[in-house]
Amino acid sequence: MKSGIHPTLHRVCFVDITSGKRILTRSTMTSKETEVINGEKHFVVQLGISSYSHPFFTGEERFIDTAGRIDKFNRRYSGRNAGTAANRAK
Repeated sequence: MKSGIHPTLHRVCFVDITSGKRILTRSTMTSKETEVINGEKHFVVQLGISSYSHPFFTGEERFIDTAGRIDKFNRRYSGRNAGTAANRAK
């Protein structure tokens, strides 16, 4: 391997702030916060969401108001091109 072209890997602890779970791995990411885990220095990176807390992976269902979005779209664009299809038919 050529020297000087590969990124430096660091020991990193990713912390899911929603669930509190920790993932120990190596990454090119760093942070100002460090922690000694098992006698080795790890950079601590806070995550807003991970597979431990994401609804797809946890099976937790969340209601999304798609009907409200569709109604909002229809109200916004209902009067824009009114009559253009009728004019084309003539």
